[in-house]
Amino acid sequence: MQFKEIIGHHDIKEHLLQTVKDNRVSHAQLFLGPEGSGSLALAVAYAQYINCENKQLNDSCGTCSSCRKYQKLIHPDLHFSYPFFANGEKDVATSYLEEWRKAFLENPYMGLDHWRHQLDAGNKQANINIAEAHDIIKKLSLKAFEAEYKVLIMWLPEYLNTQGNALLKLIEEPPAKTLFLLVAENQDKILNTIISRTQLVKIFKLPHHDVAQYLIQEKSIPTERANEIAFIADGNIQTALNLIAEESNEYFNLLISWLRFIVTDSGLNFIRVCEEDFPKLGRENQKNFLFYAVNMLRQIVLMQQGLQNLVLLQGQELDFVKKFSEIFQLEQLEVAIELLEKTHYKVERNANPKILFLDLSLQLVLLFKYQTFPQGAQYI
Repeated sequence: MQFKEIIGHHDIKEHLLQTVKDNRVSHAQLFLGPEGSGSLALAVAYAQYINCENKQLNDSCGTCSSCRKYQKLIHPDLHFSYPFFANGEKDVATSYLEEWRKAFLENPYMGLDHWRHQLDAGNKQANINIAEAHDIIKKLSLKAFEAEYKVLIMWLPEYLNTQGNALLKLIEEPPAKTLFLLVAENQDKILNTIISRTQLVKIFKLPHHDVAQYLIQEKSIPTERANEIAFIADGNIQTALNLIAEESNEYFNLLISWLRFIVTDSGLNFIRVCEEDFPKLGRENQKNFLFYAVNMLRQIVLMQQGLQNLVLLQGQELDFVKKFSEIFQLEQLEVAIELLEKTHYKVERNANPKILFLDLSLQLVLLFKYQTFPQGAQYI
């Protein structure tokens, strides 16, 4: 993986390159960025540049022996750790190394759900177990085979739990020329004892135009459709890739009819939508719909605040945003966004969609129709 293959993040790339040029490579770094932002790809490209035998000004050469092995993820001094769905207590990450290589090379922006599908793991819980922690210690105690640096890239250290304590001494005082690159999405779920031993590299979500350009140039998606997908994906390349296969954006029509039933308090109609339409979408499309709804409400907020130049919509969607922005208060929209985000969180955890969306609908009826703001409400 070379930096030039990764979408956007020009400032981050420049920072990483400069640490190598200035010989200021921290032995433990935390790449923190949202799903689909490219943080994992950046970590791999950084490791490849560090061990490149013929470094260029702005990237690894891509042709030396080290780079060729890195491109296939087969370099003997490059190690990976990641959540998996263990079939036994002795399972470690290398048990799934071939699947990991295939998944990353096909999609370096992958999220945990995509990885789960590669392993046909169903609803099994992901984790990084104590056997994996011990295996990491064993691997990194060995001398480097051929590279200057041994590198361990750990994807989603949030799944370490207390097993991470076994790695603290190694992270704080690693063998010479050993590099830890932790790639995380949620800092709050990482052990504080690990965070305190790493240098933070903050990675932000990709802007709309970078995602759209990627879809147009790399996936040959028509401009209008690319902009539509980029809007829904909200900086998440994994979500954008999930949406590519869809023939058209049906979320808008579903959102319009659902909200119409809500603001008119048409109970039988929104119950029907919750019992029939939402369950048909399936879990991934339910999550995408909620992303879309959240983004639409955020566009309405921008319109209300006089920031029309930041509204990324056109056609029917733009007309909807203009009309909606004249009807509801900012406080209502902020609460609605929070409710949608809570629902998205529960969908990720396999909550019953009929109950979940009916509860959401009832909350929105109170909010939009009767202007009742929930105080400390308990959400499903």
